[in-house]
Amino acid sequence: MANLINLENVDKTYGLKTLLDHVSLGIQTGDRIGVVGLNGGGKSTLLKVLSGQDTPDAGRVSHASDLQLAVVTQDANLNPDDTVADVVLGPLGVATFEWASNARIRDVLQGLGIVDLGLETKVGSLSGGERRRTNLAAALVRDLDLVILDEPTNHLDVEGVQWLAEHLLAAKCALVVVTHDRWFLDTVATTTWEVHDGVVDVYDGGYNDWTFARAERARQADAAEQRRQNLARKELAWLRRGAPARTSKPRYRIEAAEALIKNVPAPRDSVELMAFSKQRQGKIVVELENATITTPDGRTLVEDLTWRLGPGERIGLVGVNGSGKTTLLKTLAGALPLTDGRRKEGKTVRLGWLRQELDDLDGDRRLLDAVEDVASYVDLGKKQLSASQLCERLGFSPARQRTPIKDLSGGERRRLQLTRVLMSEPNLLLLDEPTNDLDIDTLQELESLLDSWAGTLVVISHDRYLIERICDSTWALFGDKKLTNLPGGIEEYLRRRSQQAKAEKSGVLNLGDSAATSAKDNADAAAAAAAQPAAAAPTISAAEHRRITKELAALERKTQKLEQQQAKIEDQMATLAADPSAEAIDKLAELSATLGEINSEKEELEMAWMELAAELE
Repeated sequence: MANLINLENVDKTYGLKTLLDHVSLGIQTGDRIGVVGLNGGGKSTLLKVLSGQDTPDAGRVSHASDLQLAVVTQDANLNPDDTVADVVLGPLGVATFEWASNARIRDVLQGLGIVDLGLETKVGSLSGGERRRTNLAAALVRDLDLVILDEPTNHLDVEGVQWLAEHLLAAKCALVVVTHDRWFLDTVATTTWEVHDGVVDVYDGGYNDWTFARAERARQADAAEQRRQNLARKELAWLRRGAPARTSKPRYRIEAAEALIKNVPAPRDSVELMAFSKQRQGKIVVELENATITTPDGRTLVEDLTWRLGPGERIGLVGVNGSGKTTLLKTLAGALPLTDGRRKEGKTVRLGWLRQELDDLDGDRRLLDAVEDVASYVDLGKKQLSASQLCERLGFSPARQRTPIKDLSGGERRRLQLTRVLMSEPNLLLLDEPTNDLDIDTLQELESLLDSWAGTLVVISHDRYLIERICDSTWALFGDKKLTNLPGGIEEYLRRRSQQAKAEKSGVLNLGDSAATSAKDNADAAAAAAAQPAAAAPTISAAEHRRITKELAALERKTQKLEQQQAKIEDQMATLAADPSAEAIDKLAELSATLGEINSEKEELEMAWMELAAELE
């Protein structure tokens, strides 16, 4: 293994905040490092120092000679007059018509959907997400020693994230990636760096290993803090005992007590998302009947859709970028009129809508003003909090509260936007890519809050960890003008999309057509691959839908109990297998018969579950 980059005692400060304090790190060939930490904690700064885009205030950064390095940041600063081919293929000296003969380039362009954008498309006409994908492709097609990525999954759909993970695992180059996608982090990272309070803690493994290791470190820190407090109490009690003046005490005891009092670690920034008082929800939330929805560019998204959202439903909505998920969410919110059909909204519905864009906040206003625009005081349980106190519980210090919104990091603005939505006390939450720019600590807080959310929830997200955690059902747009229920969740979605990809590969590749033509071809192929009876829109009533959902949950609980009994019996049989006595043999026969009955009952429950699930499709 060769050393690629070394950091030795690096310091970096912005304003009054120290982001890196005597940090020493190294990157070797073959390393796959995930970087995590709170927003504004120094992750992007660390990447800039590593790559040489920024210089440290103190310390030394050394690179290996002839290091081939690419950096993909959150800002895709591209020349708007360049074509996609100029950006991706130009630096390689590969002509547009030659790229298909190179397997690596072909894999990257197809995997990131660059072909669908059109290689002759001007960069200036692309959206922000499309520019970032183009920038990412320009790095991945090169032969590199090290690639540094800052939030590469933010504008990828679920299958794009999976493709990127598989591509990076197969690549020979080292990797440093800042990401808040827990599944992606757990898949690609063999080492995790946590940036906080100016230091970088190093953990082996990905997200799961980091979570366990951090919990253990927190437990040890709590034990150490408890011992410190006990010692401090003893020392202070000794110092106060009796009438003699403090100066008559042995000096070493006084110094020890003062050291204990001073040796209090600075508190970590913390975030606490809160469930504000909930509005009553009636039987009707939002219903679409025989609806036809058309996108702003005139494409028919769904036809003859009947979809009834019941109270308490938790729905995850997935689909490729550009499939119309946000348009469907706008229709549910009533912001986009139906081309045909009827939309009905319950009288008690109070909508909270977290949009993907951040431009609804005035950048020149202070953070505190943006919170006070919603409410100056909020009631949480029996306590009343001012807007300033609420901001502190969200991780914004009093000084930070007076910062203009335009100077906040993307994650801080996203957290502020989410808080404003929750403060409006909604009972219908529409979340469009809520995980974009949020750090993992805030994501965990968000999931904890949504776990106990009593209202109705519809979430668009490429974060499969979030979808699988908080949603009870998954629905998808495959481009066949239908909304498809997926009982198998994300795994079923990826399987169906793989079938579509195989169907599309049988056709002619788009080597530079317009994005609109490509989208039409993809939609036609999707319709051919995904048109199945299960894809039909549901026609059952809302009450019937709730009844079936409850029965499914009951069957799942019964199956889980049987699995626990099955595991217990198998453990008992394993213990008895080593005993040759007649009693043990008789007991084994009895347990085996019981196990057979459990297996039969379990199969019946699973069959009943499948039949009920089919009624929801």
